[in-house]
Amino acid sequence: MTVRIVLAGGDLVLPGRVLPRGSLLLDGPRIEAIVEPSKGGATPEPSGAALVDVRNCYVLPGFVDAHVHGVEGFDTLDGGDPIAGIAARLPRYGVTAFCPTTVACGPRELARALEQVGRARAARAEGSARVLPAHLESNFINPKYQGAQPFDCLRLPPGLRDPAYERRAPLYGAPDGDFSADDILNVIASARTDVGTVTLAPELPGALALVRTLVSAGHRVSLGHSGASFDEAIEAIEAGAGFATHLFNRMTPMTHRAPGLPGAVLAREDVHAELICDGYHVHPAMCRVAIGAKGITGVMAITDGTGGSGLAPGSTAWLGGRSIRVGPRAAELEDGTLAGSTLTMDGALRMLVGIIGLPLVDAAALCSTTPARALGLTGLGLIAEGAVADIVVLDRSLRVVRTFIDGREVYVNTGAAALR
Repeated sequence: MTVRIVLAGGDLVLPGRVLPRGSLLLDGPRIEAIVEPSKGGATPEPSGAALVDVRNCYVLPGFVDAHVHGVEGFDTLDGGDPIAGIAARLPRYGVTAFCPTTVACGPRELARALEQVGRARAARAEGSARVLPAHLESNFINPKYQGAQPFDCLRLPPGLRDPAYERRAPLYGAPDGDFSADDILNVIASARTDVGTVTLAPELPGALALVRTLVSAGHRVSLGHSGASFDEAIEAIEAGAGFATHLFNRMTPMTHRAPGLPGAVLAREDVHAELICDGYHVHPAMCRVAIGAKGITGVMAITDGTGGSGLAPGSTAWLGGRSIRVGPRAAELEDGTLAGSTLTMDGALRMLVGIIGLPLVDAAALCSTTPARALGLTGLGLIAEGAVADIVVLDRSLRVVRTFIDGREVYVNTGAAALR
């Protein structure tokens, strides 16, 4: 049965502007109408519609997180069905769609995760965020920039071998290892439609050929965990790579004479850059630089969230089978290595508005509209008549009050001040 809902009297964050005291009519999974007070508008009360008072609230398009490993103790590579667990918990942070993201792993673990992705995409569980095709922070990255990625799972792209390179990194493509690069690519091929983005380091031998192969098969290639020079990055972009994984993190530093991978990403309008908006992974000043260089249509706010997201400092969780600890600002491995964030998307929005100083309209674009467009999601990521009714309602402190997916309320924060 179609559910009709009126969100009445809120400040609607529309493309390019905020409509004060507007109302939004949701007719099942679509936005039927936007009513402006200045155009006649008493709040619409269509027959049979439920009226939801959102006065003193902001109404935004639901957040789209293109890079999230986990939340509240769940990691995408855990046993059981962790992706369903993540999907069930993300709406409380305003997320209505997300890309489950894996670290480098073996083919059995990868196949298990992608099977879950396929199952969740085929039939979204009631009350859960949309599961989008996965983001693989893949096996084909540079060990010098591996971060929390497991070294033993790294491989060279298949194809022409480079003995000199392999002497410096002997585990790459080791013939006596548990698996080969081809084993990983075979898993990707067997779950083609459930793999959206593959991160790789373009400077590796055979990487450019792999970029072309993946792009021709319909995947997005993202550059990251890389020591690529500016010229190597540009060559990969020309080969079809159109994304950058957590810009500035785990890549060469940018200087005025050697801009490296970050400089290439900032210089190219045809590359979408992920940006971890927690104020720790990337200094707020550098966030401003990136957004200023690329504009709001070129930057996607991400969390890089882990199983430690949403947990109290001092808690422990897992990342690809390795224990991580929740610190005051991020997640860390037991040896202190930075291991992703503890950020949630509502926190990213507050950071963009409160610390970086963006207008709410621009912050909403980074958290919703730009990732939706970059990921090719038709009708998602914006409030407009005919768009999909994925909505998040925030109070004046930018805390989540309600979340709607397909026009159905999937989360309500009963303790929010706006409901009292």
